Amino acid sequence: MNDPARFLAVLAEASRRALGLSPFEVQTQAVLRLLEGDVIQMDTGEGKTLVGAMAATGFGLMGKSVHCVTVNEYLARRDAAWMSPLVEFFGLSVAHIEESMTAGERRKAYGCDVVYAPVSEIGFDVLRDQLITSRDQAVQQGADIALVDEADSVLVDEALVPLVLAGNEPGAAPSGRITDVVSKLKEDTHFAIDSDQRNAFLTDQGARKVEQMLGIDSLYAEPHVGTTLVQVNLALHARAMLTRDVHYIVRDGKVALIDTAKGRVAELQRWPDGVQAAVEAKEGLAVTEGGRILDTITLQALMGRYPQVCGMTGTAVEATDQLRQFYNLRVSVIPRNQENQRFDEAHRIYATAADKYEAIVEEIALMHERGRPVLVGTQDVSESELLANRLQELGVQVSVLNAKNDEEEAKIIAEAGDVGRVTVSTQMAGRGTDIKLGGTSEADREQVLALGGLAVIGTSLHRSKRLDQQLRGRAGRQGDPGSSVFFVSLEDDVVTVGGAGESVTANPQADGRIEDKRVRDFIEHCQRVTEGQLLEIHSQTWKYNKLLADQRVIIDERRAKLLDSDAALGMCRDHNPEKARALVEEYGEAHVLQACREIVLYFLDQGWSEHLALMDDVRESIHLRAIARETPIDEFHRIAVREFKELANNAMSDAMAAFDTVVIDAQGARLEASGLPRPSATWTYMVSDNPLSGSGNSVIQGIGAIFR
Repeated sequence: MNDPARFLAVLAEASRRALGLSPFEVQTQAVLRLLEGDVIQMDTGEGKTLVGAMAATGFGLMGKSVHCVTVNEYLARRDAAWMSPLVEFFGLSVAHIEESMTAGERRKAYGCDVVYAPVSEIGFDVLRDQLITSRDQAVQQGADIALVDEADSVLVDEALVPLVLAGNEPGAAPSGRITDVVSKLKEDTHFAIDSDQRNAFLTDQGARKVEQMLGIDSLYAEPHVGTTLVQVNLALHARAMLTRDVHYIVRDGKVALIDTAKGRVAELQRWPDGVQAAVEAKEGLAVTEGGRILDTITLQALMGRYPQVCGMTGTAVEATDQLRQFYNLRVSVIPRNQENQRFDEAHRIYATAADKYEAIVEEIALMHERGRPVLVGTQDVSESELLANRLQELGVQVSVLNAKNDEEEAKIIAEAGDVGRVTVSTQMAGRGTDIKLGGTSEADREQVLALGGLAVIGTSLHRSKRLDQQLRGRAGRQGDPGSSVFFVSLEDDVVTVGGAGESVTANPQADGRIEDKRVRDFIEHCQRVTEGQLLEIHSQTWKYNKLLADQRVIIDERRAKLLDSDAALGMCRDHNPEKARALVEEYGEAHVLQACREIVLYFLDQGWSEHLALMDDVRESIHLRAIARETPIDEFHRIAVREFKELANNAMSDAMAAFDTVVIDAQGARLEASGLPRPSATWTYMVSDNPLSGSGNSVIQGIGAIFR
């Protein structure tokens, strides 16, 4: 790109010819910043999709392969279809990745110059490629550039989320009897939940009640401590910590997890370590087998695999410190093409959740009566449905967008800006969507403009102000009018968690509303506290994960050497030259090489899986080191380094011992016949290290009572 102006002019002209879209000057400025490797901030409706496609095409013309990383499958599919004429205008190839694709379809798609894909699918494909035993089984080819849409979400909000690949393994699920016993326990009497809202545990009284109901002497004595107690704890976790329509839904007789960061069903994802089975038992469904972790990678480590990362979002400035600290990325703010006309109202504060929700319902009904379109952002599935039901009781027709109907997303969003529309959504509608006033055809645009444009209502503040800004940004696109307001109560999670036991005196009005400036300042303080907690959690998680990520690189290198050389056969020859020579004479060197490769890789993969499980256990208990005046992170590193040193040696030793006994014939290495089966099925799931996320609203049960 010796002449940036000429280069950008060519891209702009191609956009006009291929798409019929003439980029604004600010859009070409944004393209340049992306090509320079920045994260750009552009407001909603300013044309980030076109900017991303132009930048991806520009990288492609420089001979670089590009992954356009999206936050969900819908956006990957939509953007690839919409922008493909521009990419293909220059003879470049473009494709997208979605969960339903086969390995062959993925392999073909990844071979294109520009690939649109959800970040989770890219990550899971990387993990699955770490289990291959032959190079031709790989689907990923890597890429030179990661161009990240909604960059603050992927690189900051979800960076500490590990993507996990698990393999099937018979597991101890809670019996129906244990599930029934646990269902009879009372909170605060028989069990308690810790202050972080992460774990539930039996009290002494609860343990005695369980023992009495099960007819055993002690849960903590052999033979119950390793079986019955584990099952009781799993059943208790499923009952106390995982809420239907908040953390999961039941669809077609199966438990489907909800990705709480996006409000969508997390396809093909399950909980680990018997938790999935415990939830299935709780819901009276068929119980599936358990599993063990095969491999894991954080989104932060995943992004670290790309030589260059750039991105775009509507809220990058607030994440400047994190982007610089964890990725060494700069932020460039791109000015709006037209001045923002949206009115952002000050928060409406109420004493209780009940007062707040009645006020929300009244506000929506009033807007609807005037014919003004309303988008309501809720925290989870349960809240969205309760609110929608209440509105429908008042005669307000509502479109609900949540994990239960995510396949209707495009249709619902397309009409959300039409006259009289009320759309109640989880965070699905918070990112990557562009709501046009007057509906898809914009036929009623002038009427909606006269009414004040789209009204956005948030039912509570998010843990980060950036998420609030994303929801606000659904209104006021391209200089359109619009408004936004958040309703807050002193019982909301962001206040109770951020306030950490602090309280503030207030004098609510008859309807519960509070106008006191001190209360408003207190709520802003609470949100700043939760944002600070998130940053600290991110920093601590990065420290714990970095060493494992470094160790993972070593494992990757060992696997690559085994896959791309005859090292496995050389080890077997050195260990048992007679068997190796006889096998080569009978079946040929290439055949025996592959058999040896499969044996060695089996034990290397098993060793890594066991190492991850061990370090997960260590991390869960590492806080106890502080009691002994040891620094937890230093102790974690010491244990991780010590155990990793033994991993490769033990794996090679076990592999050579297996070479002596495993039958190798014309079909290859008969590992399964020797009791060494690879998982016949794998699945993926996401785990959050953040105790502040995904919990939904702690007053949801109260809301249900309000709306009945």
